[in-house]
Amino acid sequence: MPNRLNVGVIGLGVMGQRMLDRIKDHPRLCATMVWDANPDTLGLTRARHPEIQAAHSAEQVIHSAGLHSVYIATPPAAHMTLSHAALDAGLAVFCEKPLTVDFDAARRIIRKIEEGHHRAAVNYSLAASAGLALLQQTFGTDSARPLGNLRDVRIALNFAAWPRPWQAAAGEWLSLRTEGGFAREVLSHFIFVLQRVLGPATVWESAITFPIHGLGAETAMKSSLKAAEVPVQVTAKVDPTVPVAEHNEMVWRAEQGAIVLRDWYGLLRLRRGGEVETLGDPDVLRAAGQSRQMDQWVALIEGERHELPSFAEALEVQETIEALLRVC
Repeated sequence: MPNRLNVGVIGLGVMGQRMLDRIKDHPRLCATMVWDANPDTLGLTRARHPEIQAAHSAEQVIHSAGLHSVYIATPPAAHMTLSHAALDAGLAVFCEKPLTVDFDAARRIIRKIEEGHHRAAVNYSLAASAGLALLQQTFGTDSARPLGNLRDVRIALNFAAWPRPWQAAAGEWLSLRTEGGFAREVLSHFIFVLQRVLGPATVWESAITFPIHGLGAETAMKSSLKAAEVPVQVTAKVDPTVPVAEHNEMVWRAEQGAIVLRDWYGLLRLRRGGEVETLGDPDVLRAAGQSRQMDQWVALIEGERHELPSFAEALEVQETIEALLRVC
């Protein structure tokens, strides 16, 4: 049997809980210690996973014996401090996005990673997806362009509420402008895909709607970008009258057809003339992508080549997102 790789989880909100379930299903990864700032959350997690030890602090997780990697799923403000500590302890770091609230701190840790050859990556879930792989094959630098030249990219997001109801336990930071909002939490995944395929994007214009009163995060966005000279349009809104709780779609239109990434993992190929090809069941594609992501995490830990986003790539995504939120 392959050697087991021990993982510590810091932050036990929705993402922490989901990652614990995925770790449990993986043949190589094993969660051994967890911590959360909320004692009730920590207690509930121990009840669900009695085989895992509860720590008294994040530092105890990082310095626990026999650990190979740490997954950081706290709010963004703590990411840099915890990542530094984990890297100093010789651990492979898998961090949630958005990467940081402090760009200078992010640049410092990126230099540290590069100079010290540390192992670190950020959780953009579509990095291991069939959708991204197909887009790279169809429109990437080395592509033979089977659908012809790319004409434009359109991203549309709709939410009945923000934060989404299943995120309620994550705390109010998701609803505030400082760290939260759908642009950082959801749009960033699609900007990552865009920039992984085409390279850095430049913001042309961005109209953002914020609540009239208070410090709430954005409620609507209409933006224009360009990547590799390809125009990109983004429309997004929070609207309680929309017919579904959440819908997202990314359409890559080319001369001879289009690739559509829908509701995260759904994948369609449209050919000129109206032919629509469904490229796999969305639930099957989701499960395969999540399983592949865990395999990529193993590769990160073992110092092998992997496809997970680096801290530098995640910062480039966040710089684009923050530019969108600033430009009006």
